[in-house]
Amino acid sequence: MRLTDRLPYQAIVDRPKLTLPDGKRLAVWVIVNVEDWGIEGPMPRTVLPPPMGKPLLPDVPNWSWHEYGMRSGFWRQYQALTSREIPTTLAINGNVCNSYPRVALAGLEAGWEFMGHGHLQGPMHKLSDQRAAIHQAMDTIEAFTGTRPTSWESPGLTETEETLDLLREAGVKYVADWVLDDLPQEVDTPHGVITTVPYTVEMNDIAVYALQQHSSDEFLRRGRDQFDRLYAESADNTRVMAISIHPYVTGVPHRIRYLEELLDYVGSHEGVAWMTASEIGDWYTKEMNTLSG
Repeated sequence: MRLTDRLPYQAIVDRPKLTLPDGKRLAVWVIVNVEDWGIEGPMPRTVLPPPMGKPLLPDVPNWSWHEYGMRSGFWRQYQALTSREIPTTLAINGNVCNSYPRVALAGLEAGWEFMGHGHLQGPMHKLSDQRAAIHQAMDTIEAFTGTRPTSWESPGLTETEETLDLLREAGVKYVADWVLDDLPQEVDTPHGVITTVPYTVEMNDIAVYALQQHSSDEFLRRGRDQFDRLYAESADNTRVMAISIHPYVTGVPHRIRYLEELLDYVGSHEGVAWMTASEIGDWYTKEMNTLSG
């Protein structure tokens, strides 16, 4: 079976009516991505091209670009989210628990959901042993938090044809790699159903700033437009909105205010349910079981 055949087409207008808890209509989840970039190798992303076009190792400026996020940017985002008591999903490389325990501990103490995000930052299709790397990430997070993650976001949203099966085998129930809808979708695997949770490459600060190179206020303008349309549509049927951020991108001084203003704008509307990845997945599973039962 082709991978795409495992996610059969569903028109959003044909989806069954779904109901969020407490009469809410739009689920919004915030994903803080914390990653381990080894200085010994090429950087997963770069902001500064190498002089004369000749890459050097160690890549000091681009490694430091990311490192600033873990040292300073994360704490601005942390304050923005915890002061507003927003449930948050921490998409975390497993090794961050070892290399940045202060960051991981802050997320744990805040009650954030730990979502598997690989063990080290790098694409899944470049791994020599995908199964071992998935289990290493899951085991490391479980040892640190006491709880095995049930959600996963692959680095760069990369997968191979076997990734979903390996994730479900490792205990993952909800995956954010498939940015194909505004509602979750169930996918069969040999180890049970795995469910997609609506994620985003549009309301993702990597795309907005690092790739598209917009001005600092673009995240707020785009976020309000994204929210307004989904909120209007949610009057007919539930919708899910994702806001994906990285400490080294929206955690910098000239952008953090726009993230804060977006959170306040979303939170000012009635009917919004701030949720985490597994809360959305659990809700969807329960709704579908009720409808089919």
